[in-house]
Amino acid sequence: MAIEIFMPALSPTMEKGTLAKWLVKEGDTVSSGDVIAEIETDKATMEVESIDDGVVAKILVAEGAEDVPVGQIIAVLAEEGEDVSAATAGAGAAAPKAPEAPKAEAPKAESAPTPAAAPTPAATPVKHDGDRVFASPLARRIASQAGVDIGAIAGSGPKGRVVKADVEAAMAGGTAAKAAAPAPAVAPAAGAPAVGSAPVYGPHDGIPYHEEKLSGMRKTIARRLTESKQHVPHFYLTIDCELDKLLKLRGELNKKLDGTGTKLSVNDFIIRASALALKKVPAANVQFAGDKMYWYERADISVAVAIEGGLVTPVVRGADGKGLADISNEVKELAGKAKDGKLMPEDYAGGTFSISNLGMYGIKEFGAVVNPPQGAILAVGAGEQRPVVKDGALAVATVMSVTLSCDHRAIDGAVGAEFLAAFKVLIEDPVTMLL
Repeated sequence: MAIEIFMPALSPTMEKGTLAKWLVKEGDTVSSGDVIAEIETDKATMEVESIDDGVVAKILVAEGAEDVPVGQIIAVLAEEGEDVSAATAGAGAAAPKAPEAPKAEAPKAESAPTPAAAPTPAATPVKHDGDRVFASPLARRIASQAGVDIGAIAGSGPKGRVVKADVEAAMAGGTAAKAAAPAPAVAPAAGAPAVGSAPVYGPHDGIPYHEEKLSGMRKTIARRLTESKQHVPHFYLTIDCELDKLLKLRGELNKKLDGTGTKLSVNDFIIRASALALKKVPAANVQFAGDKMYWYERADISVAVAIEGGLVTPVVRGADGKGLADISNEVKELAGKAKDGKLMPEDYAGGTFSISNLGMYGIKEFGAVVNPPQGAILAVGAGEQRPVVKDGALAVATVMSVTLSCDHRAIDGAVGAEFLAAFKVLIEDPVTMLL
């Protein structure tokens, strides 16, 4: 009996996926557990294993196919000794096809009277904001160099825009104007922007460009962050933390860890301090859920990792109960898997709080977007030497600015401030993290 292979659900939220690559072809013999395909989800590219022994009788979804629904049959295996042609019988019907659009019937000649031809109005240049002409920069430059009055040229570009071809036509014809394109028969939709009031998406005249289709990850990032800014009421709190004691302790600990393969980073201390601060201020370790709130009793820290084409947030689970060395090793492992596209759903699903660190790029301070359904995200800037006042005297200290972005539906300003105060104490007196 034929064995059907379905598009798997590789994460709790996955509904569709891209069949990035087939690693087998029709006629190949496979064993249970053999990797047969690579599926691109919104988080990573993951491998799909064969569920049984057999021969690949038919591949129903082509390599590179996008938006393949979870549960759709993507291939059929023939069992050992089974006739391959019998296994593939009817398999083509298993892959649903997009319904064909109904063909419109050609209108009959007598169905409507032919309207009388309306006189074409004389071409008039399109102007806006007084005497300003809606024209591309390239068209303006060519007209200026040729001494042509661009205000007398009617544009044929989008929404009456004067483009390079219009200017060249005017120059070739020895006149400053040419016939404009016929006015559209249908009036602009209500609420549509006025001509020249907003830029049009798409290539601009004379600017080199290349087009790139959005990956599933990029589409998901765009959708989720748009939803976050539209529906999550953000507020931001910033605090400065001195790092000198932390940097000194880090150096001492790394000397003790020399030869073990573990090297602590400042980010490891930040993860540990965030987790401990969440334990001290549990009202910050929450999520808004409509008519209820979730209060988490464990700090699972999502760490933003930049990869080619996007951003993923693998999770350090129970960071409040892990030491610095364990956190360091786990973050390195997760970051490596993220950059290789090998993250599993359990590596990035969940998380109660996020950290985004751009300090390594020299960014002094920024505000991150809350990662729903979490209640807050900590944006970490670079540590740099700044003048500070200590005991009434001017001094120099290494200072790091951090900004907490909060979902105001779940976290109030006083709670956010309390969290940052607890975080600052831990960062400025890092020995307390080891207790």
